[in-house]
Amino acid sequence: MCGIAGFLAPSLHPDAAPGVVTSMLSLIRHRGPDEAGYYLDDGFAMGTVRLAIVDLASGSQPMSDPAERYWISFNGELYNHLELREELRALGRPFRTTCDTEVVLQAWVQWGPECLTRFNGAFAFAIRDAVTGDLFLARDRYGKRPLFYTEHDSGLLFASEMKAFRAFPGFRFTLDPRELASVFAVWTPLPDRTPFEGVRQLPMGGVLTVRDGRRTLRTYEELAVSAPPFEGSEDDAAAFVRETLRASVEMRLRSDVEVGVYLSGGLDSSIVTKLATDLSPSEVRTFSVEFENAEFDESADQRVVASHLGTRHSSVTVSGADIAEHFPAAVRHAEVPTFRTAFVPMYLLSRHVRDAGVKTILSGEGADEAFLGYSLFRETMLRASWHELSGEERKAGLARLHPELAHFGPAHQKHMAGLFQQFSEERLPGLFSHELRYQNGRFAARLLKDRTDPFADALEMVRTAPGYADLSAVQKAQWLEYKTLLAGYLLSTQGERMGLAHGVENRCPFLDPAVVRAAASVNLRFDDGSEEKAILKKAFRGELPASSLARRKQPYRAPGSAVFKDRRPDYLELVLSDTELGKLDWADPVFARKLVAKIMATPAEEISTKEDQAFVHLLSTAVLDQQFVRDTAWPDASPEADLKIRTVVDKRRVLPRAGGMR
Repeated sequence: MCGIAGFLAPSLHPDAAPGVVTSMLSLIRHRGPDEAGYYLDDGFAMGTVRLAIVDLASGSQPMSDPAERYWISFNGELYNHLELREELRALGRPFRTTCDTEVVLQAWVQWGPECLTRFNGAFAFAIRDAVTGDLFLARDRYGKRPLFYTEHDSGLLFASEMKAFRAFPGFRFTLDPRELASVFAVWTPLPDRTPFEGVRQLPMGGVLTVRDGRRTLRTYEELAVSAPPFEGSEDDAAAFVRETLRASVEMRLRSDVEVGVYLSGGLDSSIVTKLATDLSPSEVRTFSVEFENAEFDESADQRVVASHLGTRHSSVTVSGADIAEHFPAAVRHAEVPTFRTAFVPMYLLSRHVRDAGVKTILSGEGADEAFLGYSLFRETMLRASWHELSGEERKAGLARLHPELAHFGPAHQKHMAGLFQQFSEERLPGLFSHELRYQNGRFAARLLKDRTDPFADALEMVRTAPGYADLSAVQKAQWLEYKTLLAGYLLSTQGERMGLAHGVENRCPFLDPAVVRAAASVNLRFDDGSEEKAILKKAFRGELPASSLARRKQPYRAPGSAVFKDRRPDYLELVLSDTELGKLDWADPVFARKLVAKIMATPAEEISTKEDQAFVHLLSTAVLDQQFVRDTAWPDASPEADLKIRTVVDKRRVLPRAGGMR
């Protein structure tokens, strides 16, 4: 796991290049605190900050092939690197290290961009062809690792985190009102977007080629949520799923450092923990978040699973005060507006994990998307068949949807039935499954002066997506979850970005392509919406505590806007003060003042979900504006000298006259 950064900048003076790339790396050094290195060529630079996980001694980057034609800066892990190494050796490719970075590079030399379909991993990388000058940027098929790029002064900047661009001379961040509207409405940036003007992210499964100043972006593998139906019995399907998951966990335990597990107490993380304890030669350490507020705390379930499986368990207890204190730092690492505070406890958990001496963690992310674990999927089934159901069937369906949410309880059934009747017909073409959810986003979008259609880009995304129109309603819901909330929030804001803030890598066994295909095949046969994750439960019955198997899905949640109202941190003035609100040129000050006034004056239990989410959107975006746009000094911005520079390769024909690193 690492961070990468670089630029194609023909107009940048050669003397400046070493200092610029070093400064870019300095701003993301939390991603790779073990060492750093960079490669320079005429008008080009790329570098890596490295978190050493595999081949600790000889995996330094940037790395070249033996002929020194191709150079790579790699962020991530290639889980099937052992198998690919043997295949490449048989084809005559030479190896000098045992690290997965060299496997990626040699695969590229052997097969070109087609190698990407062979990779099972979480990655983003840059490859430079020193002969032709071509630059290639690529990202994994599920968007587990980030990669951003932007045009600047007729060149191109790229990095694992957007903050690295701050180090390039003349670059400035500007929030884009149209993108903010989309983020507020859909809860996350769309797959190729960011909240900043002119800054894009490489979409999942994408490869960008820069040749002779021209950019070409293509998708090397489309997201697949359908598969031929499983042909065996239900018992066969359970065994098939279990073995596929076992192989995925085994592959993700490959590491030269200790691998721990995030244990939430739910089914998915319990399965990952169970398989890790079966496969690991040593005691497995598990880590959890506990909350002082009992409404959000799952520690009892976590301890039951840890005790049952015999792990060495530890946790970090998070209070509302902790969330309020660390919110700005967590937003700075997330780099996007957010609609909830649940990412802040994960920021604190990763710090706890790193302090415990662990660099790599397994988690259960991706299970709900693959195995239809969210109530959203059952809700979609219910709404899609609403007109075919009797009154009693509708009532029974509503009762099963969200047992954890009070507004879905018996007292609210009449209201919910009316809402489902209202939304039983599609209003936003292609977004049927998410239309109820997006009402909260529509409310949040009223915070913006720009009142353009906040769903325009999402509608265009699904309209042009290959094969999307042919999917079932539930499969469309899955596709949208993979493309938006999973990649844009769970894997990034709440996952990778919070982990790498403290140098902790997250691996997701449920996001193995074989597991995703297996889930798609068994869902078609055995999931009718009557029992949550029936096949997963059957696959691990007798191996996990009975309470874990019987437990209904309890989404991970954290306290919301009340934590800011109760503590009144200094940065709350960004939205409390009329003067500060006036500095937010993207915000509608009238609506913002009205919302803030209600949040501050109303008991937490009387604040609706949409109001709570809108407030967190407003506050997090105001913090981003202060940190990125107005260029407020960052507490963790220390000198470049903190970098442990190990590899410096300088291929420039015009060498620096003075200064810079050589």
